[in-house]
Amino acid sequence: MTTVYDFDALSINGKSVPLMQYQGKPMLIVNTASACGFTPQFAGLEDLHKTYADKGLVVLGFPCNQFGAQDKGSNDEIAEFCQLNYGVSFPMMAKIDVNGGDAHPLYKWLSSEAPGLLGTKAIKWNFTKFLVGKDGQVLKRYAPTDTPKGMADDIEAALA
Repeated sequence: MTTVYDFDALSINGKSVPLMQYQGKPMLIVNTASACGFTPQFAGLEDLHKTYADKGLVVLGFPCNQFGAQDKGSNDEIAEFCQLNYGVSFPMMAKIDVNGGDAHPLYKWLSSEAPGLLGTKAIKWNFTKFLVGKDGQVLKRYAPTDTPKGMADDIEAALA
């Protein structure tokens, strides 16, 4: 059986990140963008990180430029934007594709494990979120319009 821990990613500064290092911790995985109407959700994601990291939650941001070309910058520019504008301290990964033939294997798996509305597997827009349980299985998929604050009850249940 596949779990989130079977995947690796690249950090925004280019270092390999085996997701196995987060084994036993719930994760909130989000495809992000720096110039989107939902970009202010970085503040809410940072609040979740600050509130729940000590209890075990891992928030991971994956920049993506597939929706309206809303994250055109380099990984360095994205990292600087997130830090300067939102004080992001949770791990940000290197920019990836979340749909199509070049989609990151993690996102292929996430979208097949938790299809969206009407069973759609494709990611529809920036700030689609996936909550993964301590066992490495996807618990829930959230739409871009779902705010980080609105996920607190589900996160607390995943931490229990």
